[in-house]
Amino acid sequence: MKGTVSRIARQLVSLQRPTARSLSTTASLLHQSPASTPSPTPSPSSSSSSSAADSTTHFGFKDIPESLKESMVKGVFSSVASSYDVMNDAMSLGIHRLWKDHYVQKMNPHGGMKCLDVAGGTGDIAIRLLDHARDRHGDRETSVHVLDINPEMLAEGKKRFARTMYHGTPQVSFTLGNAENLESIESNSLDLYTIAFGIRNCTHIDKVLEEAYRVLKPGGVFSCLEFSKVTNPLLAKVYNLYSFQVIPNMGHIIAADRDSYQYLVESIERFPSQAKFSAMIAEAGFTVPKREPWEDLTFGVAAIHTGVKL
Repeated sequence: MKGTVSRIARQLVSLQRPTARSLSTTASLLHQSPASTPSPTPSPSSSSSSSAADSTTHFGFKDIPESLKESMVKGVFSSVASSYDVMNDAMSLGIHRLWKDHYVQKMNPHGGMKCLDVAGGTGDIAIRLLDHARDRHGDRETSVHVLDINPEMLAEGKKRFARTMYHGTPQVSFTLGNAENLESIESNSLDLYTIAFGIRNCTHIDKVLEEAYRVLKPGGVFSCLEFSKVTNPLLAKVYNLYSFQVIPNMGHIIAADRDSYQYLVESIERFPSQAKFSAMIAEAGFTVPKREPWEDLTFGVAAIHTGVKL
């Protein structure tokens, strides 16, 4: 198993620009206000605490205290949990299902791999990983640990898995947890870390990447599928118009929840570009394929990013 993962990792790093042939080859691998009176000069520790308390981050287009973002994101996904697939259909015109299929085929899980699917509450990626291992390789040893910060999303995933052959088996498990602190997971213990349409909602993306690096074995693979930046300027204008004028209204019609859908499209706009996010992955310690640091899907509406822990 260790030799297989290492070999897969080396081949991933040397991937060429995707063509029909190279993608087929890849699929065969693993791929808050100041006081009115002066205060005493703070000590270094109190200054650090004050700085942390005053730190802000974004929630869509709003700037908010960092301490509030986690609960606000939880609120959004509690609201959309029962209609999550419908939400993704609206945001991608239904193409997210094809993206996810390609994403899993590119990783090609098999050989008893230990996988962690982060922000994977509804289980759609986890089921695809296990189905791929079984259907393509006759593998019933590969396992997926699903982690999500939102209990309602995990509940949806458990309901979905209850209708599959994996229910009640060691191949799947669920944990309520934060991607920025995977304290329940040992270092150097996993072969594959996946996160699909989740990392842009995290407060500290750098901490998420650091934790991903920590829990993966040497040779392990980090793989992220996320909404991204449309590369064609004309198409970018059309997609931007659709995102801000259509999707929130669809959210109002579909789920009586315009605000959550408005946040989601704003969070896409605030997420780093493909090049910047790829650089962040490399800064966390991962080796990023030089010829194909990411793969754009549907003109860059979404992108797949891969990094290998060597």
